[in-house]
Amino acid sequence: MSEYLLEMKDIVKKFGGVRALDGIDIKIKAGECVGLCGENGAGKSTLMKILSGVYPHGTWDGEILWDGKPLVAHSVRDTEAAGIVIIHQELMLVPELSVAENIFMGHELTLPGGRMNYPAMYHRAEELMRELNMPDINVALPVMQYGGGHQQLVEIAKALNKKARLLILDEPSSSLTSSEIAVLLKIIKDLKAKGVACVYISHKLDEVAEVCDTISVIRDGKHIATTPMQALDVDQIIMQMVGREITTMYPTRDHEIGEVIFEARHVTCFDVDNPKRKRVDDVSFSVRRGEILGIAGLVGAGRTELVSALFGAYPGRHEGEVFMHGAKVDTATPLKSIRLGLCMVPEDRKQHGIVPDLSVGQNITLTVLKDFSRHTRIDAESELKTVQDEIGRMQLKTSSPFLPITGLSGGNQQKAVLAKMLLARPKVLILDEPTRGVDVGAKAEIYRLISELARQGVAVIMVSSELAEVLGVSDRVLVIGEGKLRGDFVNQDLTQEMVLAAAINQSPQHRTLQATA
Repeated sequence: MSEYLLEMKDIVKKFGGVRALDGIDIKIKAGECVGLCGENGAGKSTLMKILSGVYPHGTWDGEILWDGKPLVAHSVRDTEAAGIVIIHQELMLVPELSVAENIFMGHELTLPGGRMNYPAMYHRAEELMRELNMPDINVALPVMQYGGGHQQLVEIAKALNKKARLLILDEPSSSLTSSEIAVLLKIIKDLKAKGVACVYISHKLDEVAEVCDTISVIRDGKHIATTPMQALDVDQIIMQMVGREITTMYPTRDHEIGEVIFEARHVTCFDVDNPKRKRVDDVSFSVRRGEILGIAGLVGAGRTELVSALFGAYPGRHEGEVFMHGAKVDTATPLKSIRLGLCMVPEDRKQHGIVPDLSVGQNITLTVLKDFSRHTRIDAESELKTVQDEIGRMQLKTSSPFLPITGLSGGNQQKAVLAKMLLARPKVLILDEPTRGVDVGAKAEIYRLISELARQGVAVIMVSSELAEVLGVSDRVLVIGEGKLRGDFVNQDLTQEMVLAAAINQSPQHRTLQATA
């Protein structure tokens, strides 16, 4: 009997002539949680696709041992049969189906004659939810009735139902609230105590430090180090990941703040599914030239709805007025907004940020395609030079500008979306969760870029669920709670506790802008 449940030895994966993985070694014991860390594009997802059978045996070199015996998997079904289950960053649930139906998808319990045995599936689903300390979930309801945190737990229940012995969690907390993250981490600890092994992939290194026993770091497809967590701190993990010390995560705020260039008045957004409910309720604010305005609030407070309406991208009914340089403007559609110099990087890059059928380069130049138009054709040479300049400026990791954008890691897709909007030369740039799913090195680069834009006179509006990020970057902070403006603070001696208190409190709070005007 092997000491290790899983051993991956000298794993090599090539795409064309490029080595995405170059001799990776990973070992995991039963009941151990290994944190897999690395920058975007380092090869983490590729390695997990090999382990989970997405890339079948024969498409890569090396050896995988499972319980001391060679694992030959030709599909995900083969690895799941062995007890290896992956939970992807994008949840693989069918929203309209019930919790129980999602848990048993592909493994349904049936009665003689082939009919679904719903009583048995409901009973087992309820057992699993009790096991995950979520006994109040109604397993007969559609999964879309529950929030992101509950849906994440349904994915874990689905994995446990497949009798998972090794659970791979890829950025499991990227869309969860802090309380939901606490529940998730406790469940992982409970699973470890029952002998379930875990691979935990996350850019949130405080979570990695809390739940992982061992840290394996890969960089540019190579294995850098495997170290017990107790021998490391977060700064050392970062140094292994990026190959250098990041001395300051947030740049100093040394940009000048000028006159008001953008103003939103009386913005109200109505719920798409329930038009009587207000998601944003009469919010007004202004932003100055060279100012970084952070927008904070609890999940579901209405932040994304607010900025989407300003950009002309909110799908429901909405009201309000937008002014730029004192003049009322029409931002009814994203195209009209971009032409005015109001640009936005959306929260959901896969649905609203990229065009998956196009290449990296084609995605980057979408907003400025007219610049390369020569009567009836596109000046491909000029376009390619611009794309290559942007790839270099954003330090975007891609083997070719002609690669489909879906071939990039999530963080590099985010950089491409950011490059696309910056090419439009915005006067006002809205960033909705700009560092979600982005590694710590890329985060520092994005913060530096935001600061540089402010120095150039761009007004930046940044929505973020990470309070440390809001306070680290912003000159001023708006707090949204239940669709209303609950606070307007100059970011001087402002604390996370003060922002949270404003988000929960019913009465609006303000601190004047005189200190930064």
